[in-house]
Amino acid sequence: MNRIDVREAITQAHHEEWARVVASLTRRFGDLDIAEEAAAEAFATAVQRWPADGVPPNPGAWLTTTANRKAIDRIRRENKRDDKHKEAQMSYDDPPEPLGAIDDDRLRLIFTCCHPALAMEARVALTLRMVAGLTMPEIARAFLVAESTMGQRITRAKAKIKAARIPYRMPSADDLPARVSGVLAVLYLVFNEGYLASGPDTDPVRHDLTAEAIRLTRLIRALLPDDGEVAGLLALMLLIEARRPARVSASGELVPLAEQDRGAWDAELIAEGHRLVRERLAAAAAGVAPGRYQILAAINAVHTSARDIRDTDWSQVLALYDQLVRLDPSPITALNRAIAVAELDGPELALAIVHRLAEALAGYHAYHATRADLLRRLGRGHESRAAYDRAIELAGNTAETAYLTRRRDQLR
Repeated sequence: MNRIDVREAITQAHHEEWARVVASLTRRFGDLDIAEEAAAEAFATAVQRWPADGVPPNPGAWLTTTANRKAIDRIRRENKRDDKHKEAQMSYDDPPEPLGAIDDDRLRLIFTCCHPALAMEARVALTLRMVAGLTMPEIARAFLVAESTMGQRITRAKAKIKAARIPYRMPSADDLPARVSGVLAVLYLVFNEGYLASGPDTDPVRHDLTAEAIRLTRLIRALLPDDGEVAGLLALMLLIEARRPARVSASGELVPLAEQDRGAWDAELIAEGHRLVRERLAAAAAGVAPGRYQILAAINAVHTSARDIRDTDWSQVLALYDQLVRLDPSPITALNRAIAVAELDGPELALAIVHRLAEALAGYHAYHATRADLLRRLGRGHESRAAYDRAIELAGNTAETAYLTRRRDQLR
């Protein structure tokens, strides 16, 4: 195996095994700092040794064993208390953990990182670092903050877990629904940051973040197969991700849904997403009420079922938004519903709905972009241009800014 093959094997191992290794060490040593640093040292050792020794038959077991040794060495160097030694069960001869147990450990790790005692930003950052294995610079770019700031945020989150003695375990049966909801919220935020990156100096679409969010949601889905909202979120992500190849033009401009080349959409992801939506529709028919993510997935299933924007079943989209408003009566939900109203009942009625959201969404670029489009369709060019100016001022995504600028300039 040449150096390129070894490098690819290490990259693949990092993608597949990072969370397993960190989770295994967290369970054994009860310390996120020790787990993270020992895992990083194990991968660094792999970079040094695998080119000469060859890739081991079971990379995950090799990395787990090496990381355990690194952790034990660190504990010894720091001269921890004897009871800490016993707790760690320090032995270089421990057999590697069975993968099934590590899978459960990964789920525990996700729930630990997404504990409700932590602020939402800390949950997202900690999940990206400890579970997804993203580097500190990558996470800092996603949040548009300095690397040192992000490092301090993650350090404080880990310290709070330790100080509050947040347990490394699955929540109780009574707490599980609320905790799963928090985990899904974190994963959805990670996905959205990747799908429409908020920074002017980042790629407009961060595939690394969308891929990690989907991968982690698949993990939750595999371990909680009967949870409807987990299935709904996975379907939602897949149906949105399927449109990514047509999302940005060759010139770097955002391509709205109505103008996308639907032949460029990923048919395999769409088929999987539709299959999940059908499963949840069957559950709804049996009397199981759908949640927010399931309804959003169903809306996206309607969009991805149409071969052309003119074939979209807007009445079904509006009916689904009516259902969603009852679950999530937020201004953003109302704004998205107004877009469907415009297609069915015209831009004037939709504009009246949008104007009622002015105070709540004054700082939200999509509000001004939607208003600008509706005003354009009504022939109110001067007002439309002013709304586009405000949307451009608030938008941070480079591709979206380019699209809004073009639409504004067309008003001339």
